[in-house]
Amino acid sequence: MCDEWAPPTAEQKPLPEAVADTPVEAKSAAEWAYERLILYIQNFEEQLDNEHEIAMGFAGSDAGVLRIEGIGFFDPDIVTFYGADAEGAKTQLIQHVSQLSVILRALPKLPEAPEPKRIGFRLAKDLEKTGG
Repeated sequence: MCDEWAPPTAEQKPLPEAVADTPVEAKSAAEWAYERLILYIQNFEEQLDNEHEIAMGFAGSDAGVLRIEGIGFFDPDIVTFYGADAEGAKTQLIQHVSQLSVILRALPKLPEAPEPKRIGFRLAKDLEKTGG
């Protein structure tokens, strides 16, 4: 990173114990991508103010954005994003890890929501429960 005053990026932080406990060689491509996506999401959310929440844009597409509500993986090579589009319609992106390209974006929280949704910390807790 070029900006010495910028907060640390996900790859500059140490891996959580639950992720580091299992060697990379023992993980499927989907599981390893899923774990790192959680770390990126958590790091991105740490930098948001209380008026914004995380969403993702579809790289190379005009499909808009998905307000991320959850992610998952299907061994050995599929990663899935769950959420809603800008109009609130239930949305799911299923992607092969070889095609994984995600743009994390900050969107204003929904007006009716008292607090912005923060999924990164919940997802990180799920990693700790499953041991990576």
